[in-house]
Amino acid sequence: MKKFAIAKLIPSVAGIAGILCLFLWYADSPADLQERVSGTDGRVGQAIEEEYSNVFEGTLRQFDGTPAEMDGLWPRFRGENSDAVFTDETVRLATQWPQDGPGLLWDIEVGEGYAGAAVLNGRVYVLDYYRDRQADVLRCLSLADGMDIWQYSYPVKVKRNHGMSRTVPAVTDKYVVSLGPKCHVICLDSQTGQFYWAMDLVKQFGSEVPMWYAGQCPIIDRQTAIIAPAGSALMIAVDCATGEIIWQTPNPDKWKMTHSSIMPMEYNGQRMFVYCGSGGVVGVSAENGKVLWQTTEWKLRINTPSPLIIGDGRIFLSAGYNKGSMMVQLIEDAQGNGFQVETLFHLEPEIFGAAQHTPILFEGYIYGVRPDEQMVCLDLSGNVIWTSGSDHKFGIGPFTIADGMIYAMDDHGLLRLIEAKPDGYQQLAEAQVLDGPDSWGPMACAANKLILRDMNRMKCLLVGAN
Repeated sequence: MKKFAIAKLIPSVAGIAGILCLFLWYADSPADLQERVSGTDGRVGQAIEEEYSNVFEGTLRQFDGTPAEMDGLWPRFRGENSDAVFTDETVRLATQWPQDGPGLLWDIEVGEGYAGAAVLNGRVYVLDYYRDRQADVLRCLSLADGMDIWQYSYPVKVKRNHGMSRTVPAVTDKYVVSLGPKCHVICLDSQTGQFYWAMDLVKQFGSEVPMWYAGQCPIIDRQTAIIAPAGSALMIAVDCATGEIIWQTPNPDKWKMTHSSIMPMEYNGQRMFVYCGSGGVVGVSAENGKVLWQTTEWKLRINTPSPLIIGDGRIFLSAGYNKGSMMVQLIEDAQGNGFQVETLFHLEPEIFGAAQHTPILFEGYIYGVRPDEQMVCLDLSGNVIWTSGSDHKFGIGPFTIADGMIYAMDDHGLLRLIEAKPDGYQQLAEAQVLDGPDSWGPMACAANKLILRDMNRMKCLLVGAN
């Protein structure tokens, strides 16, 4: 009988204890404790917190920097032609460096992240993040000394998640467009920083912020910003002057945004934009946003490298996460109703895949870094021509090609200079140019200047022959 009475008391005692614990927890909690809103914990599909995210409440600040009177052109992610290759017959770059590396033009502190630079008209554009202000900050710097000319900021709360900033702005003589870590888009006057328009892709299109934040870099094509919200619209074209949406591509299969960026392509007289969404790869008409072709043979939610346009209707696709790589071929429909997509070959990841940075096509060969961190040269049939070997590893750092040479940096700021030739891995020079960690931001090569960064610093190196 005693046992039965005690057993009956246990739930009551437990309930009282629970209430007491809840009271003590609440009494010790901050006074401004608010109800948790679903999606604000930094996960995929996170909601934007109203009190910290208003892209329409921006602030423009002027500084003492002035535009440089020096050459340099790298106006968007992967440069002028979206191929990560700098070619200018009037510029010769050094094939050897002093013991302490290339000369330093300037060195500045940046917010945590991997956002690379765009360069035009003596100015450098970087989308930064300031934790003390809890704001995305589009910075316009002098190419000569790295001093700020102006900054445009808007409030957005971004938690550390392998850094904050990710993307490279697109810039023309008149406009600069950026896409922030939580899918905010702004368009400003590229010279003065004057505000033109803004978009919150999450609120306006139902976009989902990708894991580790947005990595998509916008492009400006003929004064039109091209962006992939991958929400209610898969892709949009926006008039840079007015913010008016010129066309929208439907998204009936509900593809989500990846970290991949849109690449322009021309084939058989059709200009199109190619994008790797979560459900596959699509080619969209530059004229009206109509889907010209799509394939679901290549789909990966965490897709970081962008499509590599080979030419003659071929596109090389690569990714990490054990995906490997694949070459596809567009074949025009006999009735002229778009294109069919044929897979030419697929490579296992141990032959070639790309975890972070998009491979580069140069003089008929593909150069990139595969999952074992070796640099690889492939021919256009997918055959390995050479590898850098296990003694020369590159992590998931960036690389670009200029004046026939590969500039490749590893995770810890070691910069190597390599011949971009199929004859074998031939290293010309190396230097420790950054301290790290995570030297992952895309490079910009503007004339004889190389702009690169790690998690906290950005540097401009002088890499000219003289």
